[in-house]
Amino acid sequence: MKKQLALVILCAASWASMAADTPSAPGSASSSWLAQARQAVEGKNYDLAIQVLNQSNDKASADWHNLMGYSLRKKTPPDLPAAEKNYQMALEKDPKHRGALEYYGELLLLKNDLPGAEILLQRLEKACFFGCEELRDLRKSVADFKAKK
Repeated sequence: MKKQLALVILCAASWASMAADTPSAPGSASSSWLAQARQAVEGKNYDLAIQVLNQSNDKASADWHNLMGYSLRKKTPPDLPAAEKNYQMALEKDPKHRGALEYYGELLLLKNDLPGAEILLQRLEKACFFGCEELRDLRKSVADFKAKK
């Protein structure tokens, strides 16, 4: 029984530590655009990330929509309606996509929609049973929003 419990905890911990989007197999065509888009986002070059994403052949994945939504939200000037549409598409494809739940919640806070952000926070709490960075980040964003009001 103890061995089974330890195995369950180990598996759950490794699942909880995965990135917000699911990496593709190394060397696959989709891993190339995903790596390039992530690198552009990390460098805060959101226009380049959008360009890379638009050139990919995998525009139907939740990760694609999440990264596109994030890039559209963060670019100057932001395109919040298009970002929101992409987050919604990501969550339609993967209702537990942690990155999309966090980022869509942050977008809703930009729109002063605290109840909507709190709903996404509740969904993220269920998706991150053992906790995760996305949950901590959205909790902090909601708390900061409330402190400013």
